[in-house]
Amino acid sequence: MTARERQAILELLRNQPWAALASLDEQGLPQASMAAIALAPGDRGVLLHLSTLAAHTRNLARNPAASIVASEAHRPAADPQQLARVSLDGEVRRLGARDEGYATARAAYLECLPDAEPLFSFADFGLFLLVPRAGRFVGGFGRALSFDWRELVSVKG
Repeated sequence: MTARERQAILELLRNQPWAALASLDEQGLPQASMAAIALAPGDRGVLLHLSTLAAHTRNLARNPAASIVASEAHRPAADPQQLARVSLDGEVRRLGARDEGYATARAAYLECLPDAEPLFSFADFGLFLLVPRAGRFVGGFGRALSFDWRELVSVKG
């Protein structure tokens, strides 16, 4: 992976606050929903602020395996096949308010999504971290690569 590819992936994750989140329901079937996202400090993964009332959060409590996909915004009259997009596969874990790094993660989430501030006072919401293992980046039609998350975050530049 080149430094340029790494930068394109991380910029997409930094600039796109909305992603499809796939989890496995109680029968083990895939279930997709939408969730707000923010890149975690130190590129440790992707932050999600989820309600326990949502099916995807209950799914993740049973089985932490998850995947997200984020895409650059569609432009009118543009070919959607040309849009850059990234998918990440990994496991989601809840960050407790007393966990080391929680305050920094919360601040990073709110820096990206300041309108979410009131939701942090709701008892049913919690902050979660998707810890990616692998991903797939499509930089446009015919430009794609698979990557290991550790490789992505170790590339300098």
